[in-house]
Amino acid sequence: MSLDLTPVHRNLHTKVTFLGLEFEDLVLVLALAALMNLLAHFAGSSAQVFGMPLNVFMEFVVPLLAVPFLILFKYGKPKGYLTDLVRSILAPKAWCALERDSQLVQPYIADEEE
Repeated sequence: MSLDLTPVHRNLHTKVTFLGLEFEDLVLVLALAALMNLLAHFAGSSAQVFGMPLNVFMEFVVPLLAVPFLILFKYGKPKGYLTDLVRSILAPKAWCALERDSQLVQPYIADEEE
């Protein structure tokens, strides 16, 4: 009886990219398209940009322009940069340097007398 062999792919840890953008970046572009769709409906039906209706421009052209901007913005940056950037912006900030550190249990400088 022969042993069945299954090929194992060695690139399971590689990130999937499309047009040089990660999944999180494409989700951002889709969210931008949805936001532009909502904003276009508030402007009215008679507004036009470059001869096309504003809702078409906002829904399709703005997200399409966002893709090259993101590609240029992320050039040379590590994977997951945009996610880390958003997390650092939304993270709570330490506003006072005099506040005691809750994770520091030992002093940095030990007294000579001890």
